[in-house]
Amino acid sequence: MTKEDLTKRVNFDIIRYANCWEDADILLAGLSPAPGSKVLSIGSAGDNSFSFLATDPELVAAVDINPTQLFLIELKKVCIQNLEWEEVLGFLGFRQSESRLPCFQALKSQLSSATRAYWESNLAMIANGVIHQGKFERYFQLFSSKILPWIHSRRVVEVLFKPKTAEEQEHFYQDHWNTWRWRLLFRIFFSRYVMGRYGRDPEFQKQVQGSVSKFIFKKAAVQLASVAAQDNYILRYTLTGSFGGLLPHYLQKEHYPRVRANVDRLHLKECYVQGAIAHYGKFHCMNLSDIFEYMDAGLFRETARTLVAGTEEDGRLAYWNLMVPRRISQILPDHVEHIHAESERLTAIDKGFFYKGFIVDKVVR
Repeated sequence: MTKEDLTKRVNFDIIRYANCWEDADILLAGLSPAPGSKVLSIGSAGDNSFSFLATDPELVAAVDINPTQLFLIELKKVCIQNLEWEEVLGFLGFRQSESRLPCFQALKSQLSSATRAYWESNLAMIANGVIHQGKFERYFQLFSSKILPWIHSRRVVEVLFKPKTAEEQEHFYQDHWNTWRWRLLFRIFFSRYVMGRYGRDPEFQKQVQGSVSKFIFKKAAVQLASVAAQDNYILRYTLTGSFGGLLPHYLQKEHYPRVRANVDRLHLKECYVQGAIAHYGKFHCMNLSDIFEYMDAGLFRETARTLVAGTEEDGRLAYWNLMVPRRISQILPDHVEHIHAESERLTAIDKGFFYKGFIVDKVVR
């Protein structure tokens, strides 16, 4: 598959993800990069690539074949370089701010010409907070503003996130949340058709077998009935269209100083992961997001060989399976070891409740 093949079927002129919907905490735990590591990271919205900066890497190469996603990451990077923590939260949209456009005018000279041109043509997105402007975010916003009110009142939603014991959370889910309307409308809204139209591009669901909505419903049920739901920023945005007071890893106050101190070590490159290996050489670890989800078996095998060849010995590869089962260590057992116990442990605490599994593999040659 070439970029030209994919761009014919997927629109790369829009921001698909304004935030990373994959849990940086388990990603960092699974890869455990040592200080001075070279890290390859799928760009997406940049959040998890920024999180690696807290580990004092030599470099983090954030790669994406969608140039618009890289425009977003570059804007976030310039914000972090120039703004204090509170200002970044306001500018990006985590908190209210009336100064986003004046702030952009002050920052735009530091952007590349293509990135500056994109954002100057999309000032309304900046004014409304860029973290709310992706297609996937609008999908969640549609659910929280138009669908969920037919199921639960705002008061019930607020109670879901209030501190409770494990037993109280379980009872609340079973007695108050899991109604017939919840089950019906959830399965309609998160069906393959609706998700493809409003959320995740249909091209990325071609390899999926079985019911998307039933699978996601079961995963959501486990999270909603757990006390972990109370601090899950991904779940909160799904149900409210807002992060509330919760923040992703890279913007949590204790991590931000190190992220900011190392932000110049983040390199952006428009390419497939293979191109990053050719440009930067071998990496110590790789965040591969869920890139295997849309690959057929043949392309998966071909890509896996390239990735393993581009990883240092004892280096780790981490990636998510949504509904398409893919595991590099399964097809290349002589060169890659599956870190099974760690993968299972981290999957169990994944805030990205809709993923089937989080996989950590180690290159052993």
